[in-house]
Amino acid sequence: MQPIIAISGVSKTYASGFSALKGIDLDIRRGEIFALLGPNGAGKTTLISIVCGIVNRTSGTVTVDGHDIGKDYRAARSLIGLVPQELTIDAFETVWATANYSRGLFGRPANPTLVENILRDLSLWEKRDARANTLSGGMKRRLLIAKALVHEPRVLFLDEPTAGVDVELRQDMWAMVRRLRKDGVTIILTTHYIEEAQAMADRVGVINHGEIILVEDKDALMRKLGRKRLVLELRKPLAAVPAALSGYGLELDADGARLTYTYDDRSDRPGIASLLRDLGAAGIEFRDLDTKTSSLEEIFVSLVRERA
Repeated sequence: MQPIIAISGVSKTYASGFSALKGIDLDIRRGEIFALLGPNGAGKTTLISIVCGIVNRTSGTVTVDGHDIGKDYRAARSLIGLVPQELTIDAFETVWATANYSRGLFGRPANPTLVENILRDLSLWEKRDARANTLSGGMKRRLLIAKALVHEPRVLFLDEPTAGVDVELRQDMWAMVRRLRKDGVTIILTTHYIEEAQAMADRVGVINHGEIILVEDKDALMRKLGRKRLVLELRKPLAAVPAALSGYGLELDADGARLTYTYDDRSDRPGIASLLRDLGAAGIEFRDLDTKTSSLEEIFVSLVRERA
């Protein structure tokens, strides 16, 4: 199936000589939720801005559902909804006027019912006659989302959409994202709340220093790079890990009360069964054990550090 967004060899170099993007190749699948992760300054917003036609690329090509963003800008841009990081709203327009004007900008015919439904979904209906400058920060963020949705885009970019917003809005937004995806909308999000990407995304891309360093199905990434930890709560504290157990790479916490064994499914290190047997042989008893798997955040941090 043809990707809905195809990015090939995209670079961006500013007049100062700073290279923000370096030969980005990335395909976004139709109907997926794609999380683009990276530290501040990695190039996430620059890449989104290029796809949306806000920033000019230095080289490379971008198509949206087959439409080249340069040669066929209007058709490409009409397919895209963007929720930017900045709260860019006409301060003196009402919520209702702002939403309807955004729909008209894309040449879409008036549809009061659709606009009303979107405002209701975002808990903005009661504020429809309020001016934007009277809204709280969270309500302004909701209005940005409404502006991005009223022209019925097939691709939705969410650039740090939940930064600084309340828990209620975050939950409302992700519920809406799930509904949009069911309707076939492709969603690309950047977020510093990596647990959100872990909960929502189908695939994950990691960008650092203007380069894509990894693109992977989220579940496959978790299986390949997610380390597992077995934590043993000891009956009696240890002063040190016995030499007989040195092959396991065990970590003893500061008070000697817990041992942690880190492993993964591909590891050639001895397994849990042999560890428990050798603990017994060494006379070490434990009262409880717990297993944990690395989060997407831990995987992301390790990847960025490796490529720093």
